[in-house]
Amino acid sequence: MKLLLIGYGKMGQAIEAQAIARGHQIAGIVDPSRPGARISDFDATTVDAAIEFTHPDAAFANVSAALRQGLPVVCGSTGWLHHFQEARDLCKETGGGLFYASNYSVGVNLFFHFNEYIAAKMHHFGGYDVQVREIHHTQKVDQPSGTALTAAESIIRHFPTKTIWRNEPTSAPQELAVLSERTGQVVGTHIVTYSSPADTIELKHEAHTRDGFVQGALLAAEWLPGRKGVFGMKELLGL
Repeated sequence: MKLLLIGYGKMGQAIEAQAIARGHQIAGIVDPSRPGARISDFDATTVDAAIEFTHPDAAFANVSAALRQGLPVVCGSTGWLHHFQEARDLCKETGGGLFYASNYSVGVNLFFHFNEYIAAKMHHFGGYDVQVREIHHTQKVDQPSGTALTAAESIIRHFPTKTIWRNEPTSAPQELAVLSERTGQVVGTHIVTYSSPADTIELKHEAHTRDGFVQGALLAAEWLPGRKGVFGMKELLGL
């Protein structure tokens, strides 16, 4: 495949290395560190798929530009979902393909699957409160993480006493606490905790390296071409 990398930070560089190892070609790299290269320089004749990992402030513009160029785009940037319906509309308007995940790790998406299942079961039993905690490296910009928000939204859908999340400790019974920590070089840890006076149940995912994220993003880029619409890891993994 011929891939366009939009963003050349830690994830972009890791994707480049693994893509080449898998036999793919990097058709171009668009990043502020490489002046002159623009998304509009590429189209479906030169690129099979674009992979976008940038900044919350830039993601929507990048996704929009890729879709307008007829490029299937895999987006891993978080913190821009207030524009997601606009991206859906543009995807439909252009007849394009957009793949979005807050986290591309296969393990994390199994974590999401089990989190949803546990939330749906736990609300039947009284006495438990629930919170989400996420820990990341100090360079991570958005807070809470997209992964923590995905977990929180699943809990709110399936745990009727929780109707809103708050990014701080809270004792309000209808509020779900989503606690964020930024420390050292932590790749990403997410913990959902159910506590009662009698016991505690935890569901935890801890990433050791970025390899799982990179592999998932490349799987999505290999899967997306030829498909029209908006997709995520549930479709890719059949969850």
